[in-house]
Amino acid sequence: MTHAVMLFAAGFGTRMGPLTKDRPKPLIPVAGKPLIEHAMTFVRDSAPARIVANAHYKADQIIDHFNGTDVRVTVETPDILDTGGGLKAALPLLDAEFVFTMNTDAVWDGPNPLKVLENAWTDDMQALLLCVPKTRTIGHAGKGDIDILPDGSARWGTDTVYSGVQIIRTDLVSNRADSVFSLKAVWQMLEAQGALKAVAYPGQWCDVGHPEGIALAERMLGDADV
Repeated sequence: MTHAVMLFAAGFGTRMGPLTKDRPKPLIPVAGKPLIEHAMTFVRDSAPARIVANAHYKADQIIDHFNGTDVRVTVETPDILDTGGGLKAALPLLDAEFVFTMNTDAVWDGPNPLKVLENAWTDDMQALLLCVPKTRTIGHAGKGDIDILPDGSARWGTDTVYSGVQIIRTDLVSNRADSVFSLKAVWQMLEAQGALKAVAYPGQWCDVGHPEGIALAERMLGDADV
């Protein structure tokens, strides 16, 4: 499957408190390497044709981190564009009919999440979300986001947590008139049509969007002898 990957790295990281005072959240070290490099390990393994990361808060550090690599960085200025707007702004660089998008504030213990999605994707899909059953989440205090129905359809619910990784057809984003919007607006449209799909991740997933998540992620990886 020829594909492109969009990494979301533009957020302010406010839940991280003082840890993001001097650096963006994706560059906070976890288990000896920046958070974003945990994502990049899976991205590289999936062999995409193109990789794009967005940046806003302390964007110069994201640019410097990827300097000399094939990762292109889009800087959102003067305002942050949210997930949908950020993806829309990056589409000329991604140059793909569909893309994988990946948040950069989680650590995984299990198979490559991009490959789990790729194996479940079919040509008739519009968007496919990777979700984690609550029993396999670490460091996540929320009640859950999605129920996965027997036919693979996704409905708003509480059984699983959205992992921050998906495949989405880019025309769903490029055809929108607004420039600042959340991808959830696209998912809501698809869910209402019965066209939103999801698949469960078989491994463990740790939310590192808050300081306590760092130790939890390192413990998870240590237990897995990583």
